[in-house]
Amino acid sequence: MAQEHGRRYAKSDQAVLVEDLVKSYGEVEALKGITFNVPIGTIFGLLGPNGAGKTTAVRILSTILQPDSGKAQVLGYDCVKDPVSVRFRIGLAGQSASVDLNLTGRENLQLIGLLAQLPKKVVKPRAEELLERFQLSAAADRPLKTYSGGMLRRLDVAAALVQHPPVLFLDEPTTGLDIQSRAELWEVIRELIKEGSTVLLTTQYLEEADRLADRIAVVDHGEIVALDTTTNLKKQLGSTNIELGMKNKEDAVKTRAVLDKVFHEPTGILGVTVHLTSSKGPTVLVEVIRALEENQLEPETLTVHEPTLDEVFLALTGHRDIADSAAGVNSNG
Repeated sequence: MAQEHGRRYAKSDQAVLVEDLVKSYGEVEALKGITFNVPIGTIFGLLGPNGAGKTTAVRILSTILQPDSGKAQVLGYDCVKDPVSVRFRIGLAGQSASVDLNLTGRENLQLIGLLAQLPKKVVKPRAEELLERFQLSAAADRPLKTYSGGMLRRLDVAAALVQHPPVLFLDEPTTGLDIQSRAELWEVIRELIKEGSTVLLTTQYLEEADRLADRIAVVDHGEIVALDTTTNLKKQLGSTNIELGMKNKEDAVKTRAVLDKVFHEPTGILGVTVHLTSSKGPTVLVEVIRALEENQLEPETLTVHEPTLDEVFLALTGHRDIADSAAGVNSNG
C-alpha cells in the first residue's frame, strides 16, 4: 500500500529510468552512457568517488542540467521534454545547503512551502511537522547562520520534503555529519521508504550504501562498473577473504606470487598486506598456511572474514579507498 504514494503521480512503474545517458564538460566526459532503473518504493545508491559522475546524473534527473544524449525519466516524465512535471514530483537535497542562512529554520520551510504552491493553511503545519521530525524544533526561530553543519544538513533534507515529493534525490546527504547525526538521517530515509517514497542517493560511504540501498550502481570515471544488490556483489567475490600482514614489501610480493601460483583465485596487495578471496570456504586457510610454510614466509598478522563492500569496490575499480580514488575533487562527482 505504501507504494501507492509514488504511483499516484506516475505514468510508469519505474520511479527513475536512465538509458545511455551521456554528458560532457568540454573534453571531460562526466557520463559515458550510463543505464539504470529505480522501482517505486525503493532506495537506490549511486556509489563512487568524487569525479565519478554521480552528481552530474542527479542534476540531469532533477532538470538542472540537460544531457548531451540519452534518456532520463522520473515517474514516466521526461526530464528534458517535460521538466515542469518532473520538478513537481521530486525533492532535492544537494551537496551544499539550498536554504537562506539569514532566515530562521521555520521561515525557510514556510517559504519553500509557499514557493511550492502548497495551500497556505498547509504550509505552517507542514513546517512544524518537519522541524519536529528532524529534531530542529528547539532551534526553529534561530537564523540558520547560527546552526551547526549537522543541523544545516538536516534542515536541507527537511526542505526537500516540504511538498511530500514521491521521489527524493539525496546527493551525498551525510557528508560532514558525525556518526550520530548520520545514523539519525539514515533512520529518516528508512521511514520515507515505509511511507512509499523512492530515494536515489549518491554516496562515497561504502557503509551507507551497504546499510540503506536495495540496489547500488558502482560508478567510476563516468561508467557503471557494477549494478546489483550489495549481497550479490559480495557473493561475486567468493565466500572467504584472507588478509596477511607481512613484515615488509618484499615478503608481501613473494606471498602474493605464492598464492597466485597455488590457488588461482583473486589476490591483491596493499602496502605490506596481501589479500586472497576464495570460494573454497574457511578451510582454505589451512592451505594458505601450508603454502607459506613451504616457502619460508611468515605473516605478522592474519585476518579471515566475509567479503565487504569495500573489497567489492577494490575488485571492481582497483581503488582500495573510495575517497582516494578520484584524481581530484570537482563538481562532477
